[in-house]
Amino acid sequence: MSVVVAESKYHVLAVDDSLIDRKLIERLLKTSSYQVTTVESGSKALEFLGLNDEQSNNNSTASVSPNNEIEVNLIITDYCMPGMTGYDLLKRVKESSSLKDIPVVIMSSENVPSRINRCLEEGAEEFILKPVKLSDMKKLIPHIIKGKLKEEQQTQQQGINSNKRKAIDETLSADNRPRTRFSNSTTNGLTVV
Repeated sequence: MSVVVAESKYHVLAVDDSLIDRKLIERLLKTSSYQVTTVESGSKALEFLGLNDEQSNNNSTASVSPNNEIEVNLIITDYCMPGMTGYDLLKRVKESSSLKDIPVVIMSSENVPSRINRCLEEGAEEFILKPVKLSDMKKLIPHIIKGKLKEEQQTQQQGINSNKRKAIDETLSADNRPRTRFSNSTTNGLTVV
């Protein structure tokens, strides 16, 4: 795994089993001013993202490691890799409650329409045919911005929900405070209960 730090606010995780393709993607992303981390497999990508690999694939929620300090804004992955394919990685990311909003772009040297459609239907933002070019890197920014906006909207929604919860709690606790009642037995007509 290698990390290249550029003067960028966007961090891309590049996944490819081919060293040559990883170096090419890393160079193109670096040239396009992205911060880059490269890994050689889907399982290494999941490890980097903090997704527990021993987790079962059926409808369980993912957990992100608390020591993962690097925010990933986009994942670009090769489709054909030994072990876990790019499609499998895509599915795992999209099934994760904590990672599902990270945009995923799939790359392949094979132009297979059914494969492309399957990836796009599963949630891939784009499918790029290899060899990857500098112009392909420029297509990534709208997907990163869209992912960032989703993240910000979720944060705002969580804040709104928190404020609603506080208002409800305050209303409920107000029901427990002493109330003024009218009574016929006191001299001034009021008794606090």
